[in-house]
Amino acid sequence: MTGTTIAAGLPELTAGRLADSWQLDPYALALVLVLGGLYACGLVRLARRGERWPLARTAAFAGIGLGGIVVATMSGLAVYDHELFWPAAVQNVVLDLIAPLGLALGDPLALALRALPDERPAARWLRARLTGRALRLLTFPLVSTVLVLASELAVYFTPYFPTALRHGPLHELMYLQLLVVGSLFVLPMLTREALLPSWCSHPVRALLVLVDGLVDAVPGIVVMTSSTMIAGGWYASQHRPWDPSPERDQMIGGGLMLTIAEVVGLPFLIAVFAEWVRSERARTKALDARLDRELAPAGGTATAVGTGAAGGSGAPQPELTRPWWETDQGMVGERFRRHGRGG
Repeated sequence: MTGTTIAAGLPELTAGRLADSWQLDPYALALVLVLGGLYACGLVRLARRGERWPLARTAAFAGIGLGGIVVATMSGLAVYDHELFWPAAVQNVVLDLIAPLGLALGDPLALALRALPDERPAARWLRARLTGRALRLLTFPLVSTVLVLASELAVYFTPYFPTALRHGPLHELMYLQLLVVGSLFVLPMLTREALLPSWCSHPVRALLVLVDGLVDAVPGIVVMTSSTMIAGGWYASQHRPWDPSPERDQMIGGGLMLTIAEVVGLPFLIAVFAEWVRSERARTKALDARLDRELAPAGGTATAVGTGAAGGSGAPQPELTRPWWETDQGMVGERFRRHGRGG
């Protein structure tokens, strides 16, 4: 069904209609089922081995990640994105930021590597991809940040977006592009797998998230203040008496993009700090276990020696340290011993 046909019978957009209006997007539904199915398989494998996976991660993956994809592509945002610009703007920022954040909080890479035995070809293939040069380049913080910014600006300030509104398959490709490019930055920041360079510690990640928050504000500000109408010809042809003017519509869309980007930045930063705390606790626990292993033989030897001495087994006794005047052979030592200083 084309965008013109959809818009022809749409009533005035209200908060109630935005919440109640839904449409099926088979491509998005297929993606959600594939991602959800793979995640569920990983959970089942861990459960069969008696291993636990944090419920909060599963909830974030399903609720925020997959739920974000569903809302962006099948809710009232998708129903009205061909008539008004601002639902399309919100739709795009959900795919570009909110859904990738939810998917990353689910930590699907760590789940996959835990669920797949190391000897399985799939596990070796996944590890090879994670350490490959292509993914390392795309997830490098500077590269991924530039890709996110370039992706959003290309959508709004090239013929890409108006063409996607006229051609359904290209519109679906745009959805996928926004989701993938957004994930290239968000996923490495929160995953437990080493996708980032060694210098990119958790404090550095927190700084990068702060910088990214500033970068994410740029598209919203540019859209809100631009005198160039984005897909102006398309939206002018869809205009209804109850719609805001195209200029106001675009200003609302840019403002919502800016607001959502800044609001989501705080939970993103909190999530990075939470991963930082978790990582430090894991390091401390590993260090304590290592110290326990290294000190155990020494403790066992000392215990064995003490037991031997108590039992009179003839085991060699450790030599006790004696005061210097008891062993000194000079005149000073002899005088100390004569006057009983050692006693």
